[in-house]
Amino acid sequence: MSVRKEVLGLYRKVFRLSRNWQSATGDSSQTAAEKQYIKDEARLLFRRNQNITAENEIREHIKEANIRIEMALHYKTPYPRHVNIPQNVLAPLTSKLKKAQKRKIKESIPLYWKSYEDVTK
Repeated sequence: MSVRKEVLGLYRKVFRLSRNWQSATGDSSQTAAEKQYIKDEARLLFRRNQNITAENEIREHIKEANIRIEMALHYKTPYPRHVNIPQNVLAPLTSKLKKAQKRKIKESIPLYWKSYEDVTK
């Protein structure tokens, strides 16, 4: 299957998910807000990544999207889970992070947060 077909299929899958989404609380206003979040997030990330041409990088983003979909279905929340950074990696407030600390922080970021790397820098 071509990468283009996979991406378009994934896009349709996300919007189908948003159409059928039901909030864990059962509250209709919460459900509407979560449905809108899913749509907005999909549009934002697909537009941000539309200029990527390397096939391996596209496949990484497809994998990230599938992980986020599965996590949303499992935990019944469309929002990404927070990242816990090991405490021994963090520097005291008065000093700068060293290269090894920066590398450990980058390694501790899970795959489903990779699209947010540009936003956090």
